[in-house]
Amino acid sequence: MKVTPQRSVPRVTESRVISTPIGKLTLVASIDGLCEIIFGAKRVAKNQKASIVARRNLSLAEKQLREYFAGKRKKFSIKLDIGGTDFQNAAWNSLATIPYGQTISYAQQAKLVRKPRAFRAVGSANGKNPVAIILPCHRVIASDGSLGGYAGGLSIKRKLLALEKASSETSSEAE
Repeated sequence: MKVTPQRSVPRVTESRVISTPIGKLTLVASIDGLCEIIFGAKRVAKNQKASIVARRNLSLAEKQLREYFAGKRKKFSIKLDIGGTDFQNAAWNSLATIPYGQTISYAQQAKLVRKPRAFRAVGSANGKNPVAIILPCHRVIASDGSLGGYAGGLSIKRKLLALEKASSETSSEAE
């Protein structure tokens, strides 16, 4: 999954609220892919011009998220329609390389984007990640092993990490 820079033309989007084990999530998609995952049920301006393609992108995102929460999906294959600064895009792309059920530190992520001293900037970029869970910023923790931060709240970060740990343990027991 590669983050592609956003265009300056406003997007026509469609949204949907889904219930998950971590609470309600609002998904927002365009014809080009998933634009945003919002923690909680949020009212997003309804756009009458939203297309069937945007709705398909929402349905695919919902399906893959449901599979993830059921412990059946470890990687996402959803087109994304997001963008940020060059540094944010690099930080977000690096998130997709973190294996399911594993964590890395902000310092390790900074090295992945070839800015070894930019661990605070990486944390800031992760905090602006518009598609948390899909680009798994919850897998990035502080060097001392503490959780650090999470835009969805630390209780959700704990739940996501526990879900992945439990699914990983179940998978390895089955092998």
